Amino acid sequence: QVQLVESGGGLVQSGGSLRLSCAASGRIFSAYNMAWYRQAPGKQRELVAAISRGDITNYADSVKGRFTISRDNAKNTMYLQMNSLKPEDTAVYYCNAALGIAGSGDWGQGTQVTVSS
Repeated sequence: QVQLVESGGGLVQSGGSLRLSCAASGRIFSAYNMAWYRQAPGKQRELVAAISRGDITNYADSVKGRFTISRDNAKNTMYLQMNSLKPEDTAVYYCNAALGIAGSGDWGQGTQVTVSS
């Protein structure tokens, strides 16, 4: 198990930027595959970006070129830099830590991102 705490969400206008952080504790952070998911009201949770224990990254097509996922193993923290935000990016963003398949393992409590037009 790993405890995850997201931060950095908030209200931003279209075209603006936010940087989300996910601080982890309780296990060896470097061993985990990490990912950001998001869920909008009435919609299912979707994968936004993932970064493996080997620092291989993957992005949803909707955020490619705008979002950047990274991790700092020395700080036990994962980040999501979000640029050129759009109203359709509005959602609760969750971090996930998994020793196996993405989406398994542990979840944070989520942080709200709201993008106004």
